[in-house]
Amino acid sequence: MKEDKKVNFTIESVQDLNSSNIWSLTAEQIGSRWEKERTEEDFSIVEEKLLNIIRLAFDVVHFNEDDEREAKKYDNPNWVKFHHCKAGKGCVAIRRKAITRITDLSYENVKHISAPVLLDLIDKNFGGGWDSISLALKDVIESGFDISTTQLPASRIHAPGGTLEKKVAQGYDVLEIVKGTWIEAIFAKKKDPVEKLKIEPSRKEYDEDGNPIYDEENEDNEDGADDDDSDDSDDTFYSSYSEEAEVKAEDEEGFPMEEE
Repeated sequence: MKEDKKVNFTIESVQDLNSSNIWSLTAEQIGSRWEKERTEEDFSIVEEKLLNIIRLAFDVVHFNEDDEREAKKYDNPNWVKFHHCKAGKGCVAIRRKAITRITDLSYENVKHISAPVLLDLIDKNFGGGWDSISLALKDVIESGFDISTTQLPASRIHAPGGTLEKKVAQGYDVLEIVKGTWIEAIFAKKKDPVEKLKIEPSRKEYDEDGNPIYDEENEDNEDGADDDDSDDSDDTFYSSYSEEAEVKAEDEEGFPMEEE
């Protein structure tokens, strides 16, 4: 099955591999960078970690390239070969894991296939339509695609100005599944990638007990700022009060004195 080629993520070093970007790389990109860097100092420390990340999206096999019969298995365009950082550990061959069934989908790889590929997987799922998919798999699919469905009589599904025509105009791909005299239409459109919010780390430093360490210069500035704020606050405080009303004179027993 063809992969979605629209995503093309480039890494500067094979050590930049992680569980997210591994799905956007080709076997050739990984292999070429690995060969360039495997002789670097301390590469052996991260080798197994990198291979475990590669296994998320690729089949990984280890073989002895001196064994002609075994090496021949991986001497074809489907596999990319590169060497362990230590010559005695032999050779590695990788190839992209095939997504041939809907159950092969995961939260990671579903974002790296196209809508037509997704609908093809759904169509091959025993022809049961959207309702035949488990809730868990629906959740996986909907993490990467906008999905909607409708069921209409076969005679009305392609009516001008109908749901199908409108959805296609909005950029959805459609799968039509025949159910007797009715048609179930499944619409799928790839979701736009969501940009992750960047949280600025705190610039405060802390001692061994977890107490903040203050810089005297900054602390003075902060104190000065507080003084300015307090002046403004005082003005605001007093300005919120109106002048006192005129107080009438009272007699000795506390009753207001009448004006003559």
